[in-house]
Amino acid sequence: MVTAEESAPAPINAVPLRHPWRWASAIVILAFVGLFLNGVATNEAYSWPTFWKYLFDKRISLGAWNTVQLTALAMLLAIVLGVSLAVMRLSPNPVLRSASWVYIWIFRGTPVYVQLVFWGLFPTLYQSIQFGIPFGPSFVHLSLQHISFYFGLSVIGLGLNEAAYMAEIIRAGISSVPEGQTEASTALGMSWWMTMRRTILPQAMRVIIPPTGNEVISMLKTTSLVVAVPYTLELYGRAHDVGMARFEPIPLLLVAATWYLAITSVLMVGQFYLERYFSRGASRKLTSKQLEALAQAQRVVGEHP
Repeated sequence: MVTAEESAPAPINAVPLRHPWRWASAIVILAFVGLFLNGVATNEAYSWPTFWKYLFDKRISLGAWNTVQLTALAMLLAIVLGVSLAVMRLSPNPVLRSASWVYIWIFRGTPVYVQLVFWGLFPTLYQSIQFGIPFGPSFVHLSLQHISFYFGLSVIGLGLNEAAYMAEIIRAGISSVPEGQTEASTALGMSWWMTMRRTILPQAMRVIIPPTGNEVISMLKTTSLVVAVPYTLELYGRAHDVGMARFEPIPLLLVAATWYLAITSVLMVGQFYLERYFSRGASRKLTSKQLEALAQAQRVVGEHP
């Protein structure tokens, strides 16, 4: 009689496949990186003492804070307006749908730098603003010639441009949810607002969050173009002014790039956790706690057949 041990197949002597070209390519890449870093460290044109001196300069850090404010306020405006435009694009009303399409066509079809130049010329185009009855008496007269509000114009210019892109992202996210979800929610007696809040948006956020995170990072770097307004108190403007005053633009550009990279890294971490939060239940991959509970359940079943 053959026992179970004798009938069991012999263990496989698996030999890992060798990849010599991986090691060769890694050595070549490391050699190039080492040569580049050595050249950067020994090149006096980079002026590293100046870089370390102004990395945490008060003017630079204040410019970084202004950049963060510009990014946050412009994205807030873009998201609010983008939601409205997305709803208009999905509306059965042809007037609203056409108006939304024309807005997106104009702001996506023209460079953001050109738009910011126009916003910088806004006080020239409209020297005063009057509030009152159309074609009748005005109650409030506001002169724009003696008001400096370039920060606000920068936020408006960036926000209106970004709203066109956010509208398409939000529209794509809402459209990605199957219509059966809306029909099922309606059958359960949910109102339109409850359906959007509890059914549509939680599923649409899985599609909306990744490109929105990319747009936030892109907005952070686009703030360097507000010099066209002109607003020069953000990060790039401050670094540029200091670099021109010292006749050392390269180390100050490196300072600005370091700050942009640091802020972008923080935003990327936030985006990662947001994506993980809204992707709950969308993947079959089990967490460590779920795997532990599954193993415990299997042991209980094995003990009590």
